[in-house]
Amino acid sequence: MTARLNLNQQSIRREYQERIIQFGEGNFLRAFINWMVQEMNNKLDFNTSSVVVVPTPRGSVATLNEQDGLFTLCVRGLKDNKVVEELSLIRSISRGVNEYQDFDAYLQLAEDPAMRFITSNTTEAGIAYDASNQFTDRPALSFPGKLTQLLFHRFEYFKGDASKGFIVLPCELIEDNGGQLKKIILQYADLWSLGSEFKAWIETANVFCNTLVDRIVPGYPAAVAADIEKEKGYVDKLVVEAEPFHLFVIEAPQWVKEEWPADKAGMNVLFVDNLEQYRTRKVRILNGLHTVMTPVAYLKGLDTVREAVEDPEIAAFLDTALYQEIIPTLDLDKKELTTFAEDVKQRFLNPFLKHALLSISLNSASKFKTRVLPSILEHVEKFDKLPENLCYSFAALLAFYRGTRGGQTIELKDDASVLALTSGLWADVTEGKIGIYVLVETILSKAEIWGKDLTTVNGLVEKVAEQLGAVLKTIK
Repeated sequence: MTARLNLNQQSIRREYQERIIQFGEGNFLRAFINWMVQEMNNKLDFNTSSVVVVPTPRGSVATLNEQDGLFTLCVRGLKDNKVVEELSLIRSISRGVNEYQDFDAYLQLAEDPAMRFITSNTTEAGIAYDASNQFTDRPALSFPGKLTQLLFHRFEYFKGDASKGFIVLPCELIEDNGGQLKKIILQYADLWSLGSEFKAWIETANVFCNTLVDRIVPGYPAAVAADIEKEKGYVDKLVVEAEPFHLFVIEAPQWVKEEWPADKAGMNVLFVDNLEQYRTRKVRILNGLHTVMTPVAYLKGLDTVREAVEDPEIAAFLDTALYQEIIPTLDLDKKELTTFAEDVKQRFLNPFLKHALLSISLNSASKFKTRVLPSILEHVEKFDKLPENLCYSFAALLAFYRGTRGGQTIELKDDASVLALTSGLWADVTEGKIGIYVLVETILSKAEIWGKDLTTVNGLVEKVAEQLGAVLKTIK
């Protein structure tokens, strides 16, 4: 019987000092933060490991502890237009603590003077305030609530020592993630009457960094795990797969760069005064291209991102949208934008990832509003003309909401009000009650969907209606 991966199986011992409290045991943090720490340990003698804490009652660190925190990272994809396949053993997790089972062990983490960092990935919903949480809960249910309990224990244990604060690096994909987390902790401090001195310690002894993270990390790769068992001779229940590309943008004082020296280890980590432009770059280019391609490629009969970018017609369409319509609206260094765009295109071609277009189509209206519509509006403002391909994608999106492809029903997943509006209008078109122009005009007038009445944008209704007619001629 093949042995389970652990320290004894690998004939190694614990190497690194516990300096990180990590909220989250999932694939992303392990393929991103724990991998990054391992690289710094290998190249810079960073001498750091993480203690993993479960963020919700559903979380578990049992498997993590069975494997002594060890897991295999498989990096697969394209880098410099060459296929990359690399396996590495990540040893930068020391153990896991389940505070729902042992709250005292959780609080004891705050008593370790070596602890310096807090990292987290508790999903977009994790950084939220819940007034029903009580200080006497063991633990508080919300992530910010239990973090407040931990910070207050540290504040009391070290008698308010300013040198015992944390560098907090949240990885949740929300805007102002560090600022929002700090704000909620201060709300709990007020709710629980923890005192002005504690609040002052939160403000002055701790730094809550806003961050932007970017790396594609799919689910548990069963086939990869089977290959590893054959090749390495151990069973690893925590195998994680990731693409070669990674980006970590940290909005923080420059001294944080010296304490988290990932850039010196050759990683794509940027320390900036304001990360908004990087967030905009990612949303408009990476996420924007996903949203632009999805209805166009899917209605053509393609099913995955890779199929779309390998299709000559779709690839040319996307290049025009990217280089002539999206990038010109962004106030960033054009060379840097072009480099990022080329990286994105290479990522889309990853032969190991099957990214379904239908999965991207979830909540398409809200995605189009945040990812693509700003490029359309700014293109009009800067150049006084409508971007042809982005408008064509808008038209294809409206055609997508018709709900059929090749005679088959599309399983649309969106806000109920959006689906009710579009299905009703398409039914009216089918019955001959209204024409395409009225359908477009009605949908674009809905400020509750788009953030503004788009019929006020000069020529947009006419352009999208014209493009929608062209889309409908190309599909069944």
